[in-house]
Amino acid sequence: MATKQSSAEFIVEQIGGAGHVTARKIFGEYGLYCDGKLVGLVCDERLFVKPTAAGRAYLGSVTEAAPYPGAKPCFLIAGEAWDDADWLMELIKRTAAELPIPAAKKAGRRRVRALP
Repeated sequence: MATKQSSAEFIVEQIGGAGHVTARKIFGEYGLYCDGKLVGLVCDERLFVKPTAAGRAYLGSVTEAAPYPGAKPCFLIAGEAWDDADWLMELIKRTAAELPIPAAKKAGRRRVRALP
């Protein structure tokens, strides 16, 4: 079951105070970004947050699951928790603070073919 755009928009609205938060479509699901860092995924109407030590400490008891087959386990956030904007925003803030800044993409080099 694919994630509805309205679900991703709701989560972005809830965590908006954590920084510059956006959602981008990724393979039919949504990636959640905070200040340019991928902090989580919304897959099959479920919220997954990237695992960090700060997130684990904040959550206490965690449930981990893979957002899609072959993926590394992430923290699975129960749907009931989505309504607590302050709690969810704090989790995202702590997660984003611990994640590294993404490396800048290098401009692709054009290959020049030698003429025979």
